[in-house]
Amino acid sequence: MNVMEMLLVAFAIGLTGALAPGPTLVATVNSSLKSGWTSGPKVSTGHAFVEMLIFVLILMGLSGAADAYRVPISLIGGTALILFGALTLRGASNASISSQGSGISSNPYIAGALTSAANPYFWIWWLSVGSAMLLDGLRGGFMLAAAFMIGHWGADFGWYTLVSASIDRGKSVLSERGYRYVLSACGIFLMIFGLYYLSGVAGHLGWW
Repeated sequence: MNVMEMLLVAFAIGLTGALAPGPTLVATVNSSLKSGWTSGPKVSTGHAFVEMLIFVLILMGLSGAADAYRVPISLIGGTALILFGALTLRGASNASISSQGSGISSNPYIAGALTSAANPYFWIWWLSVGSAMLLDGLRGGFMLAAAFMIGHWGADFGWYTLVSASIDRGKSVLSERGYRYVLSACGIFLMIFGLYYLSGVAGHLGWW
């Protein structure tokens, strides 16, 4: 996989995680109601700060052992992709972009960091899908790993900025129906990519 391919894959997979309803989305909605469209990038910055710490920890503690744990991490990551895709597709029919107050913090940067760190889904994603993809990137060199993070953050910043802009404009940018369609498409993509990812692991192991 080259750098451009990694950017595109990371963006698509990151988008499926960003789209999932959760506390970070709630923080974005609440902050946008108070501060306008700039809340999206601010919340994303707080979110990215936590992920940068994870990136550094993986570089420092896991890159040396990547080869030893490649198969189990890849199997867990591919399976998690399919499961997350199925859950995303299942919840798309009644998903809502709007929500009520979270009361976590009035500072969007802090809210983005706190809602990420306190979200179990966030950690499950990074311990399965995120770590598997990042370790795959590291095996191809630091540039591929960096491309994964840039593509991932592109999805986060793009989505949360779209949410905050939509709310700031009275939801004229993205409707509830449009949100559900995008969420459904992401769920399908996640399952297909999970199957593709597992097929690559199976090929590496000589299962076919």
